[in-house]
Amino acid sequence: MSVLHAAARLIYSKRKYEHITPLLMELHWLSVPERIQFKLAVLVFRCLHGTALPYLADQQQPVAALESHRRLRSSASAKLDIPRARRTTIGDRAFCVAGPRVWNSLSSSTQSAPSLLVFRRLLKCELFHRCYDLC
Repeated sequence: MSVLHAAARLIYSKRKYEHITPLLMELHWLSVPERIQFKLAVLVFRCLHGTALPYLADQQQPVAALESHRRLRSSASAKLDIPRARRTTIGDRAFCVAGPRVWNSLSSSTQSAPSLLVFRRLLKCELFHRCYDLC
């Protein structure tokens, strides 16, 4: 996180102890956790649209494709199945768990973007608003 903050301070010639959030907002930069979510969501989008590597795409299963979940209301949405992880410290960081978790947290308008370029634009706006509590 300090490299991101240092870059913003360098751009605006600010001192080390000055507040960084307004600078990041003005640059329209995402914070580190949102940048990670951005990369995960783009990779999941590519998996669902057939432009990612097959071994990654095979890990993403829509809820509607599961036999035991077909009668649920969530089967009509674009949600993905989140597999259970044995270890919460390491297992939750695996792509097969973290990717669907990020995907399911997105709005349906972002999930249903027609192309990767449109998806990236909508995703960055959504994560930016989420990051800085904008309405």
